[in-house]
Amino acid sequence: QVQLVESGGGLVQPGGSLRLSCVASGRIFNIYALGWYRQVPGKERELVAQTTISDSTTYSDSVKGRFTISRDSTENTFTVHLQMSSLKPEDTAVYYCNARPYGMDEFWGQGTQVTVSS
Repeated sequence: QVQLVESGGGLVQPGGSLRLSCVASGRIFNIYALGWYRQVPGKERELVAQTTISDSTTYSDSVKGRFTISRDSTENTFTVHLQMSSLKPEDTAVYYCNARPYGMDEFWGQGTQVTVSS
């Protein structure tokens, strides 16, 4: 099992910044990708950004140039960060951390609310 614990959501004004973090622990040795997804009511969960163990990154077109994903590691944990800048009201959503291990189902965090509003 992999445990994912997210932090950093909240309320921010348009144009502001937030940093989300997610700590992955447990059976992390076969994780090949970590990412962030978001979901608003009535819509499908969508990929925001993803990073792999080979350091490739993927961003949705809607966040390119504004969001940056990064990863830290220790002996027993991975931490994936999402630095969000120039936030827009349409970035309002619940953000979920995602971990993809080889040979196992993917894991999800509990979600953290990001609200962009004046």
